[in-house]
Amino acid sequence: MIGEASKISALVTDWTKVPVEKLEEGIERQLVVGENIMICRLRFAPFIVTPAHSHPHEQMTLVVQGKVNFILGDRTCVVSAGDVLHFPPNHWHGATMLDEEVILIDIFSPIREDFLTK
Repeated sequence: MIGEASKISALVTDWTKVPVEKLEEGIERQLVVGENIMICRLRFAPFIVTPAHSHPHEQMTLVVQGKVNFILGDRTCVVSAGDVLHFPPNHWHGATMLDEEVILIDIFSPIREDFLTK
């Protein structure tokens, strides 16, 4: 089980060695999961929309590549490579990729168990 400390040890990895999961056309995800935190690398084709939603997990998102129009509560903003977003638990958010491939790194605490069962 993921939560068992005896099964989790220090880890050094390379994204090229992490399995790629195709979620749907134009969206790929990779996961590295710890005991209380997870990191997800997401690759989006241009113009993909992730519908606005909220979840009980705290989330930080680092924009690695591309430009994204994010919904943040009742406002929107365009972010680009180097920007970091913070979503407190239950914060309404969503995203529309603009005209180029986008790579995001999402960090969640606690672990998104729903990502592990898909």
